Amino acid sequence: AAVAIQPACLGLYCGRTVLSVNGSVETYGDCGVCPRGQRTDENKICRECVGSPDRYDWLYLGFMAMLPLVLHWFFIEWYSGKKSSSALLQHITALLECSIAAVVTLLVSDPVGSLHVRSCRVKKLSDWYTMLYNPSPDYVTTVHCTHEAVYPLYTIVFIYYAFCLVLMMLLRPLLVKKIACGLGKSDRFKSIYAALYFFPILTVLQAVGGGLLYYAFPYIILVLSLVTLAVYMSASEVESFKDLLVRKKRLVVLFSHWLLHAYGIISISKLDKLEQDLPLLALVPAPALFYLLTAKYTEPSRILSEGGNGH
Repeated sequence: AAVAIQPACLGLYCGRTVLSVNGSVETYGDCGVCPRGQRTDENKICRECVGSPDRYDWLYLGFMAMLPLVLHWFFIEWYSGKKSSSALLQHITALLECSIAAVVTLLVSDPVGSLHVRSCRVKKLSDWYTMLYNPSPDYVTTVHCTHEAVYPLYTIVFIYYAFCLVLMMLLRPLLVKKIACGLGKSDRFKSIYAALYFFPILTVLQAVGGGLLYYAFPYIILVLSLVTLAVYMSASEVESFKDLLVRKKRLVVLFSHWLLHAYGIISISKLDKLEQDLPLLALVPAPALFYLLTAKYTEPSRILSEGGNGH
């Protein structure tokens, strides 16, 4: 009854906060933005998020957590040089930084001190972009109802990136200065400088495209893992299984791509039906096998020589 006599609460994400509860009777405030950690229900009342992230939500958070780690590894490898022995230790340090940042992020999230996360359920794409749905009842005054309807999936990524950056600035320069003796003074810190560029880019990517990434990340993983594997094998001139076994590093790269490919397949299927979804993981080695079996037929020099013979 208290709701019925109040004017309608306009806007997709505007709601009334619960001011007090007297038995079964609730008193509500004015229509407006919901406090952090709450979102509107079907009656336009702000309710506290009491759920926990489902499997797909955790897979999304895992993807966002992997992005800086993969970029760290890429730039460490890119700038370390072939003769440098410091790359492995830097790889391990980057993994340690991201792992600690992930654990600390979970501990500071609500409920504080626990690895459990309290969250709201993602219902549709617009939940990520509540700032686009602020109503203007009289077409003059805008009622600002922007809040995190997907709490905490949106902001927890920013917190994680902040911890990653702080830990990198604390740990990596000391490590690089001590062990990167094989590199020139100007090359030692290039992987750190690269991180100072890609962290702001990742932050903007999450801020603008967080909702799109939430729905598209499994397919992004599959496409990128296929493309980067093909580029790596081509650049490394891998044309047979023997070429893979020559260097252990090539096998590490191959297995890393297989893990990413498996992660993408799991994210798409969500493993809702294990008897149907698990066999799909048998497709993980298929792209690499296809490349190795067909590489000798697509050798550029061979195509050019056969074309010349044809003329």
